[in-house]
Amino acid sequence: MARPSGGQYAYEELKRRILELELEPGTRLYEPQLATELDISRTPLREALRRLIAENLLDQHATGGVFVPKLDARDIAELYEVRAALESMMAAAAANRATSDDITELEGIVARNAALVTFADDAMNLGKALHAKVGAIADNTWALRLHDQVANQMARYRLFTNHTQERRDQALADHQVIVDAVRDRDAERAASIAHSHVLDARDEALRAIGSKLD
Repeated sequence: MARPSGGQYAYEELKRRILELELEPGTRLYEPQLATELDISRTPLREALRRLIAENLLDQHATGGVFVPKLDARDIAELYEVRAALESMMAAAAANRATSDDITELEGIVARNAALVTFADDAMNLGKALHAKVGAIADNTWALRLHDQVANQMARYRLFTNHTQERRDQALADHQVIVDAVRDRDAERAASIAHSHVLDARDEALRAIGSKLD
């Protein structure tokens, strides 16, 4: 498979490193070093950096230096609160719109989540799959668009929300209740559990990051 263009490759690779915390929060990026590491010229690298700055995944200081944003408690709280509102709205809509095939698919995701709940990465990915399916059932274009924007910013923090087995077990229990509420056409309960589920993830992220925050 052909490698993407230099700018696209640099964008995707740097974004991955930022979201997976390979580039630690607060790290300054140096163009000559990155150009050598990524084996690209400075022009496509700058294109990639501009895109990441526009997405708030990098900060450009007044001095011109480019940095990986530090972890920030206020950002975490605000992002999760916005996501909670969106997830709640979409869960309610899904409860009103889900077909029998949709419910079967949701139940399958929860079953796989239960089977793999002891594996952090698998549990996280299945949680994402469940929320994505709920969003697809809700079929609200603007909600999905805004959710994607928020989720993109939250990706750096998500690694902190399922690092304990206790939290993964609780998330699985929440997912089951959301699916049950969607199956039962209980929009109010689906919305309530989805909302509290995201806020619990917020609280866990804040606790886990703790001393890393300024």
